[in-house]
Amino acid sequence: MSDERTISLPVLGQIDRRTAVKGIGATLGLGAFGVAISPLARMREQLSAEELMQKHYKELTPEDKEAVFARLEREAKDQYGADVSIHDPQPIPGVRFGYAINLSVCNGNGKCVEACHKENNHDRDTNQSYIRVFEMPKGTTDFEHGNTTYTHDVPREGHYYLPVQCFQCENPPCVDVCPVEATWQEDDGIVVVDYNWCIGCRYCQAACPYHARRFNWKKPTIPAEEVNPDQGYLSNRVRPQGVVEKCHFCLHRTREGRMPACLEACPTGARIFGNMLDPDSEIRWVLKNKRVFVLKEELGARPTLFYFFD
Repeated sequence: MSDERTISLPVLGQIDRRTAVKGIGATLGLGAFGVAISPLARMREQLSAEELMQKHYKELTPEDKEAVFARLEREAKDQYGADVSIHDPQPIPGVRFGYAINLSVCNGNGKCVEACHKENNHDRDTNQSYIRVFEMPKGTTDFEHGNTTYTHDVPREGHYYLPVQCFQCENPPCVDVCPVEATWQEDDGIVVVDYNWCIGCRYCQAACPYHARRFNWKKPTIPAEEVNPDQGYLSNRVRPQGVVEKCHFCLHRTREGRMPACLEACPTGARIFGNMLDPDSEIRWVLKNKRVFVLKEELGARPTLFYFFD
């Protein structure tokens, strides 16, 4: 007899967080589940009744959102001593974002990593970022031979540099496994997370073939003077302990006509971003005229972050 166990949960869309936590706990076993959500449990002890009762993002009315944003702004002031403004830019009709990186130009300087760290209010103690840059021996894409902790001068002879972040897949496996629909894909292709709805089970983190999701094991530490005050609800607001987070193509910038912070910081011009549905966009020109490739294409996730060489 097989000892394989499966989760029995209500139909998605009718599920609440309490039901999901109960179902996942039964699957993992009490010991493993306790370890898995202990940071979440500590965080939940500090939540107000208002926060616990908050509806899913998609069910919030404009008035509900304003109340939630105001509460989060107060919390940022109380916890970080920073005055912030949280807004909720919506997908632009007729836009499907894509990203391409010219590996012939990227030299591993790491400015993109640093810009992401600052723009997205990451924890300063762990120096977190949504971007990793692999130093790879030429002739291979095998990450076992890559190194993300190099400290020598770049570029290194005989090597190239491969930045990795969320690939905003058209068929995102991370979305499929979320038991509470805390993560989903928006009309412009960006996969987002409602950090107030995430239960911290980390199923999405396990499902991502690119290791692009991060779990907040502790409350982020950010000095008041370093907090980026321009924040989006689904993007760079300070994430609480006990939730999974990810790159969101800087939607608080890109949905308002600006470029991602990592692109603006790149000194070599290796990064190209834009609307793949626009025949006159630079990203569309690259996809049409360059020999582009994606990582792990055989998995069928259909990433919209592409690579090419000159």
